[in-house]
Amino acid sequence: MSSRPSTSANTAIVLWAVLGVIALLSQAIVRLLPRALEPVLDGSLGALGILAYVASIVAFAYSEGHRGFAQRFSPRVVVRALKLAERRGWLIAIAPLMAMGLVHGTRRRLIGSWVLLGGIVTLVLLVRLLPQPWRGAVDAGVVVGLSWGVIATLVLMIKALRGQVPDTDPELPARA
Repeated sequence: MSSRPSTSANTAIVLWAVLGVIALLSQAIVRLLPRALEPVLDGSLGALGILAYVASIVAFAYSEGHRGFAQRFSPRVVVRALKLAERRGWLIAIAPLMAMGLVHGTRRRLIGSWVLLGGIVTLVLLVRLLPQPWRGAVDAGVVVGLSWGVIATLVLMIKALRGQVPDTDPELPARA
């Protein structure tokens, strides 16, 4: 099990890894927010559009925000960042990718992370084809889910820096 960083260099590595992941998530939020707000701001939402917005926000808040980020992704990001800070090495250069499980993981973790990334890219491309207000509804849900993820990751990182490390398997390969 990882523990809080013991040196300022280790803390810097954890910050680079976790804040790098948060920056990637935040970039997606900033890109999606204008599309999500478009039908709301231009007044083109009818009753069905409002229902779609509410349903999308609730569904994504629970499935992506709570279950996906708060319970799985965010704790693993923090624990992997702590492990990287303990072990050091060349992976520090790509610490956010390592923290996300895209490099240096168990076979299962690597396959899962890359398949998930491919699925997300595919869904992004498909959602782009939707007309408003349906695209806005989906984008609003995604913005809420990603925002939940940013907050969960930030809170878990702060707790870990104070010594409250999540009890999560980092899914790292066995040492050779």
